[in-house]
Amino acid sequence: MTSNLLNICRRGLHTSSVRQQIIQSATPTKRICIVGAGPAGFYAAQYLLKNLSDCVVDIVEKLPVPFGLVRFGVAPDHPEVKNVINTFTKTAEHPRLRFFGNVALGTDVSLQGLRNQYHAVLLTYGSDQDRELQLENEQQSHVISARKFVAWYNGLPGADNLEPDLSGRDVTIVGQGNVAVDVARMLLSPLDALRSTDTTEYALEALSRSQVERVHLVGRRGPLQAAFTIKELREMLKLPNVQTRWRSDDFSGIANQVEQLPRPRKRLTELMLKSLNDQEKLSSSASKQFLPIFLRAPKSITEGEMEFSVTELQQDAAVPTAAIERLPANLILRSIGYKSSCADADISFDARRGHVRNREGRVLKVDASDSVDAGLYVAGWLGTGPTGVILTTMSGAFAVAKNICEDMAANALDTSTSKPGFEADDKRVVTWDGWRRINDFEIETGKAKGKPREKIVSIAEMLRVAGV
Repeated sequence: MTSNLLNICRRGLHTSSVRQQIIQSATPTKRICIVGAGPAGFYAAQYLLKNLSDCVVDIVEKLPVPFGLVRFGVAPDHPEVKNVINTFTKTAEHPRLRFFGNVALGTDVSLQGLRNQYHAVLLTYGSDQDRELQLENEQQSHVISARKFVAWYNGLPGADNLEPDLSGRDVTIVGQGNVAVDVARMLLSPLDALRSTDTTEYALEALSRSQVERVHLVGRRGPLQAAFTIKELREMLKLPNVQTRWRSDDFSGIANQVEQLPRPRKRLTELMLKSLNDQEKLSSSASKQFLPIFLRAPKSITEGEMEFSVTELQQDAAVPTAAIERLPANLILRSIGYKSSCADADISFDARRGHVRNREGRVLKVDASDSVDAGLYVAGWLGTGPTGVILTTMSGAFAVAKNICEDMAANALDTSTSKPGFEADDKRVVTWDGWRRINDFEIETGKAKGKPREKIVSIAEMLRVAGV
């Protein structure tokens, strides 16, 4: 590799043709394909490029744009979390990495086709479905998933058609994880605070007409099992013109258990108890309310309200009792977890659990045996289920990438013959240069509105701006 080409790359000025020159001059012996350009994919690529000097990594992504959950899942008012994109961009601009956007596994390419072109294939395309409550009337228009609502305000292509009805006073969110709290915060935040974020324009317009005044955040178990983090709760407690109202009965006996709790859970519980005590002392003129409710399990859905069974904890499990409670619910948002889909029939997929069958990231064979399908790997939520935060995903992706390196070093994979890698042929493929054009366009459009960017929400428009 010439020093001139390296200098071009370090300045971030390389084009697809320069990349190709570098790849050819390096004569790599190992080709690895990563399917999915989210956090797991980029972290795995980072590890592979650092630890395998003779490999080329290609990232294939269904959408024309990269970054997955960081772009379409992180709340717009959490820009600091999106800073990880800077790290991913450095990885993407590595001379031995190529990006192919607008290429869908199972539609544009098959898994077997990719396996024929690469020595190893790593699946990291994430979780794109949500778990359901399994209740009658769940398919009514006023019941939607939090995942779709997040995609709506974050500009996932196709999500602009959601049109959530925000004309009622009460929203009931089923689930108490960070996603549920993100959604509650978006519904209750002052509009001016959101105008300076990358919230989509159509979402800002809808939120400007919102009549929502109360958001109920309902969980099956008690305060000690709440899945949201202290950071998320602090933000809710600080929202202007919003009063948080706890139910004192939900905290019966909780104060006596605080000292025995692990430190993170202790700090969260202390904050909840402090807020509970403060609400009795402070008068509030807030026009909106955030209403966390514990020990309630979804039972039925009717027009304008939702019925819950009162639960009691038995060995940390929520067991329904005969008692019920009805909550007003002009809009119901389901936030009880994500699951993945099977993008290709040749993937060994556990449909019940919603993830790829694997052992430490090594995918098992489709024949339902426990034997490993050599050369096929999985990382991120597609392999583990939707657990943890971005740092959790990083650790998991590094571990799977390490397994790939070790398998190649042990000759568990045949890397003795050359592989061609992905060939675009006549497909409308977005390269990294194409993404940079989209990125520049979004940032420039956002400047005029005082926003960090205005996301393109149409795939056709993305392709036009990318020049493909």
